[in-house]
Amino acid sequence: MDDMYGSDEEYYDGEYEDDYDRDPEPESDDDLSCGKAPSCRVIRKESLLAAQKEDLQRVVDLLSLKEHHARTLLIHYQWDVDKVFAIFVERGKERLYVEAGITLEEQNDNPSSDPSTEYTCEICFEDFPDEQTTLMECNHRFCNDCWTEYFIVKINDGKSRRVTCMAQKCKAICDEGKIRDLVTAKDPNLAEKFDRFILESYIEDNKRVKWCPSVPHCGNAIRVEDDEYCEVECACGQQFCFNCSCELHSPCSCVMWDLWLKKCDDEEPTVNWLLEKTKHCPKCHKIVEKDGGCNLVRCICGQPFCWLCGEATGFEHTWNSISGHTCGRYKENRLKSEDSVEDYWRLTHYYSRYKAHIDSLKIEASESKKIILDKVHSLEANLEAKEFQLKDFSWAMSGFHRLALSRRVVACSYPFAYYYFGDLFANEITKEEREIKQNLFEDQQQQLETNIERLSMFLEEPFGNYAEDKLVETRMKIITLSIVTDDLCKNLYECIDNDLLVPLQQATHTIVRYRSNGVEKASEL
Repeated sequence: MDDMYGSDEEYYDGEYEDDYDRDPEPESDDDLSCGKAPSCRVIRKESLLAAQKEDLQRVVDLLSLKEHHARTLLIHYQWDVDKVFAIFVERGKERLYVEAGITLEEQNDNPSSDPSTEYTCEICFEDFPDEQTTLMECNHRFCNDCWTEYFIVKINDGKSRRVTCMAQKCKAICDEGKIRDLVTAKDPNLAEKFDRFILESYIEDNKRVKWCPSVPHCGNAIRVEDDEYCEVECACGQQFCFNCSCELHSPCSCVMWDLWLKKCDDEEPTVNWLLEKTKHCPKCHKIVEKDGGCNLVRCICGQPFCWLCGEATGFEHTWNSISGHTCGRYKENRLKSEDSVEDYWRLTHYYSRYKAHIDSLKIEASESKKIILDKVHSLEANLEAKEFQLKDFSWAMSGFHRLALSRRVVACSYPFAYYYFGDLFANEITKEEREIKQNLFEDQQQQLETNIERLSMFLEEPFGNYAEDKLVETRMKIITLSIVTDDLCKNLYECIDNDLLVPLQQATHTIVRYRSNGVEKASEL
């Protein structure tokens, strides 16, 4: 405990002195300041058609197709224009069309033929004049009534994006224009539903477009231009992981986060009660209930131990620390005689620290932000009265944003550690390798955690009432700690990505890349 608030130089040194006089990098909505186009865009209801048309036009121009054929291609290949082009180059146009169900044969429809000619519908086996039948591009003709009933069933079943021909073994996709005309004559409302399904296929079938998961739903979708492993912010303010549509969880992978949420749902009530009320004695393993405020407790067997981590200690202690004892690293040699007790220790260790940071994040977002803004407004209101040379106070809110971003990162690093150093990769990592990697990871994690708490401590100071010399000193510390925590976050991500995940060759555990400016806000299409 005594190392949490050590000297100012403990985790940052002279290499950052040049940064005292500059503010942290300003927050930006995207990477345009770096000359890079925005990598995600928000698609509203009114811009959905334009977004779809943009991709359709690329395919139409390259392959000289009709629009409905281009849409059929893109729906089949999940609106991946690059994949369509790649298959066109590698396999040729004919293979590309066959796989997507597109038929470009010349129809046997002769406009100059006798209109009195009748055709037998092979579905209902009745004869109909030419105008009461419809010929599809695959040269299969059926009566309008049979086509219409078939299309209505497909639309009502939600299978109207790729409606295949009724003919046996024919995999050709029907012309959406003819579907629309036939259904409109019978049920205009259902035709509108068909059009909506066709339009929304751009989102439902597109791996680079996702609905915003906001509740209630804002009606927006987000399109990413590059990597789908990213975290984005919708125009409505909802932030989420694009790959899994869950809340922000990096540097924890989507697979691990899903496991963690299920684990928390199953175990949270029990874990919360055990965390609040009991601990196991490290000597006799009996349940000990805490009935006082001091974190040094003693079992009925006489063994003193730390209430925070459960390790045996001596009796000598102060308000801030227990002599000869620190806790913050998970140690796996506890209670190995019983696997169930070991699992309890692991879960409570990681869950308690995860929850502590999440709770702090919520408090800082709801209360601390307002307090800091009040302090900044107080300084700005008294500028003339105090005759400060310091005029810009944006460093305070920049420090707060850095605190929130870093707090979330360190919180989500605990679920990652729970699974990575648990049984998830037991067959891929030897015990010796795991110990080395765990020490490397926890060194990075502990440095980040310590500097986050230091940054939080300085932001909580009543600097709104400080004299200018003390205000400048506080400003320097907040700016420097903001830079340090940013660097440490980056180091933690690199450690996880390069040192822990890459050697495993586990594509299912890809993590989002770190962004110093935080979650990217989607720009308007």
